[in-house]
Amino acid sequence: MTAWLLSGLGLLILLLAGDALVKGAVNLSLRIGIPALIVSLTIVAFGTSAPELLISIKAVLDDVPGIALGNVVGSNTANILLVLGIPALLATMHTSECNTRKSFNHMIAATILFIALAYRGVFDWVASIALLVALAAMLYDAARDARAHQKADAAAVDEGDLEGVDPDMPGWRIGLFLLLGLIGLPLGASLLVDNATIIAKEFGVSDTVIGLTLVAIGTSLPELATTVMAALRRQADVALGNVIGSNMFNLLAIIGIAGLVGPIQVDPAFLRFDLWVMLGASLLLIPVVYLGQNITRLWGIVLSVLYAVYLIVVLAF
Repeated sequence: MTAWLLSGLGLLILLLAGDALVKGAVNLSLRIGIPALIVSLTIVAFGTSAPELLISIKAVLDDVPGIALGNVVGSNTANILLVLGIPALLATMHTSECNTRKSFNHMIAATILFIALAYRGVFDWVASIALLVALAAMLYDAARDARAHQKADAAAVDEGDLEGVDPDMPGWRIGLFLLLGLIGLPLGASLLVDNATIIAKEFGVSDTVIGLTLVAIGTSLPELATTVMAALRRQADVALGNVIGSNMFNLLAIIGIAGLVGPIQVDPAFLRFDLWVMLGASLLLIPVVYLGQNITRLWGIVLSVLYAVYLIVVLAF
């Protein structure tokens, strides 16, 4: 029971510290004159992925690669099936109004690249460089598109579009947010990974299963909260963009950086099942992205049931 409580505490610290780091970094960057466009594409994106990154790095250092890889693969599957499924049960997401084809194509390309590299058996520095180069290319393309959109509409990217921006925030508070984030992230990651490993041993399951379930669902909670609010506010573009962007960063940035810290061995179970479930879940969005379908309550039921079935299969075998 203690391990479960400490895992929950570690997760809570991670979520709060990640939020604090984003707030501090965004306000500091804008204070020193970095454009809001650049902040939104880099600092916010990396900041919201900081909990997953710290977990993966800690897992690599502790020689539990299943948690590092399971966190990313499980989070991506959860982001499609759970993070889009549950909000759809509450309100229809009018995704037919969204143009996400390009970012969706990027996500699928990142997924295929990730699977191809996984078949090498290890994510080492070679695989990491390949993932980070792909990330840089996609960020450059996103920045170019955003710049063109901003020229067409001067108000397209505005400081008010960035969550956590407070023009009146005093310097000491910015510093406090940064300090809390930088201290809290490694502390939370250490608590979660150490105790998740204990839970895995207690129940006789692999660290891979713990990474795919407990850790993955926990680190998907911020995306779930964001998507639920976006669905209720009828902001389908935010909901879908949040999931697609998060999945790309998980694959390219998290494992790309963690693989430079140390080699991440690929459990054969990933090659047989979990990577293909992740790809299949991503391809389920084709009717939404290409055929203009809304994510209705029926979609919500189907996606949620599929995720429940996936968890049952993972825990059973």
